[in-house]
This record gives sequence, C-alpha cells and structure tokens, in this order.
Amino acid sequence: MRLIFFISCLALFFPGSVRAQGKLKVFVLAGQSNMEGAGQIQINPGSKNGGKGSLEYLVKDAKTAKKYAHTVNRDGSWRVRDDVWIWYLGRKGGLSVGYGAKPRMIGPEFQIGHVLGEAFKEQVLLIKIAWGGKTLVKDFRPPSSGGEVGPYYTEMLGHVREVLANLKKLFPSYDGNGYELAGFFWHQGWNDGLKKPWVEVYEENLANLVKDLRKEWKAPGLPVSIGVSGFGGRGQKVDRRLGIIAAQHAVARRPELKGRVVSVETRDFFRPRGESPSGQGYHWNGNAETYCLIGEAMAKALLGASGVKKN
Repeated sequence: MRLIFFISCLALFFPGSVRAQGKLKVFVLAGQSNMEGAGQIQINPGSKNGGKGSLEYLVKDAKTAKKYAHTVNRDGSWRVRDDVWIWYLGRKGGLSVGYGAKPRMIGPEFQIGHVLGEAFKEQVLLIKIAWGGKTLVKDFRPPSSGGEVGPYYTEMLGHVREVLANLKKLFPSYDGNGYELAGFFWHQGWNDGLKKPWVEVYEENLANLVKDLRKEWKAPGLPVSIGVSGFGGRGQKVDRRLGIIAAQHAVARRPELKGRVVSVETRDFFRPRGESPSGQGYHWNGNAETYCLIGEAMAKALLGASGVKKN
C-alpha cells in the first residue's frame, strides 16, 4: 500500500514521469534515410535565412513556439521523455533530440514519440531501424516476394528480437510486465524510385512486407502507418516518384489491409530551400518542421487505425 501511495504521489507531482503498470507498448520504425532523419536541430550561425527550418528556430519563432513548446524545458534545454524510450541501432535512452541520422538531427521518430507518449498511459518503446540508400525491391525484400530475402529485412528482424530479449538490460527501469508489439511505421521510397521496373513492383513488395512482418511477429492485425515518399511537394513531376507515392497509397486501399494499414500524405509538408537548412530535396531539405509534421501525421494515423483515442 505504501508503494502504491508513493507512486501515486510521484504521478501527481511529476505527470508523465511514471507510467501505470501494464504491458510495454512497442513500435518499430523502419525505412531508409528519411526514416533516419536529416532535420536540423540547431540554428546554423552562418545561415542566410536566419535558421529557418531548424528545430531551434521552431521553438523560438512566435508563429510556431506554442506548437513545439512540448519539446523544451522551462530553461530552454531539450526535453527528455522518460515515458517514451527509444533504441536506434545502439543509441538508446528517453525520447529527445539527437536520434536522427546524426546526433545533430531528428527524424520522424521525434514527433511520433511525443504523440504516442501522450496517447498511452503505458510506457512506450520505439525501436528504430533505418539505413540510408536502401531499396524494398532488394535490401528489405520480404520472403513473400520470392527470390533472395533482403539482408536488411533479416537484420531488421534480428535487431527487434535482440532488443525485446534484453529490455531490462537496455532499459533498467523496465518493470518486467511484458510487452505488446503495437505498431509499425514505414518511411522509404527514394531508391526504389530510381528505376521504373522497381516502381512497378513496389506496391506488391510493400504489401508483402506488411503481411510477412505480421506473420513473423505473430500480430495478424498489427497497425501499420506508411509515410509516403513526398519530397518535392506538390511540385513533384517525375513519373517514377509519383509512381512510388501512388503505390504507397494503393497498399492502404487493398481489401485485405484496408483499415489497419494507413498511408499518410506528406507532400504538403515539403518546405522550399529558402525556408530550410539545406537544398537536399530528397532529404526534405533538412527541414525539422517537415520531419515533425511527418512524424505527427504518421502517429495520429496509426492511432486512428488502432482505435486509440487521440489527445
């Protein structure tokens, strides 16, 4: 009884720092460089646009400060969420900045974690597995697509197994009450869009990926959120790029997947070079706002597919 009273008091004075007992909610995030994330955190002192597009700019600018106030502490330091853990190819800890492709970057995981952290009373764990320059047609190729299984498909499964088998070691405050694989996020498409034959089989390969992962993880109704490959925005005209987007939307409309698999339109989140830290269009111009909007939309869509009420 004393322990319960103590925990209740902590939850009262430090909301969000103590999670109710229950199964750990586990989400897997996978893809290539845009799931890794190139969103710049700090304002570059030499920036010609005043730092627009960086996360630091977002939390300071009057137009966006309120929306992103949840990412910083009162003293201006970056918030670390103890109620949302993340593991990204060896990097681990409470959710905060620095889990992008490089420690000075963020990816979709940032807002995915914040949205999920607010939606669940249970502890949340993000297992992020992404590498730059990888295809679905070869690198992540699922077994049902035939031919040689992709080495990064196999490696992804290995990482998930390893993390779940060592939860207490990786996250000492894990209570040992078990876990539930609660969702899968996919943000990828650049490399498959390089060749038309790869584009033509992308829908089938992505549908097979979903089905094979559900079978592997013994989660037949696993919710899946696909962030479409919308870099370039509404001005994207390359047929191969538009083909990938069409395929990603088509997967979510398949009768056998409809409802529990959702595709998220991202083209409206693209920001031009003048409003961004870089000119790498294929990396969303390094724009942190873009990555935040993608992550937020993907997480809310997955919650909708899961039947979880969004705050």
